[in-house]
Amino acid sequence: QVQLVESGGGLVQAGGSLSLSCVASGRTFGRYTMAWFRQAPGKEREFVSASKWSGGSTDYADSVKGRFTISRDNAKNTVYLQMNSLKPEDTAVYYCAAEFWGYGRATGQYNHWGQGTQVTVSS
Repeated sequence: QVQLVESGGGLVQAGGSLSLSCVASGRTFGRYTMAWFRQAPGKEREFVSASKWSGGSTDYADSVKGRFTISRDNAKNTVYLQMNSLKPEDTAVYYCAAEFWGYGRATGQYNHWGQGTQVTVSS
């Protein structure tokens, strides 16, 4: 069982940057696709970005492409999300997710979730 712990959320002004981190337990981190999702109040959880288990492949939602960057350090069991040029509409709880060998944008494809970290972007 993989346990995920996110950190790095906070309050930032529009145009600013934040970096999120997600540390995973276990010894097979390199075999997990790691992803970030977010959920704003009153909205469904949505895909933000993913880093494929095999390395090298990443995916981004159109709404964050060019502004957010996902990266991973398999030696540290950690995945990061660097968020630049933040907008008020990026305000949400951000969740880290993991799936063994999987890859995709659907929430149902991920069986392991963190507790979430709040990101608030003020205008």
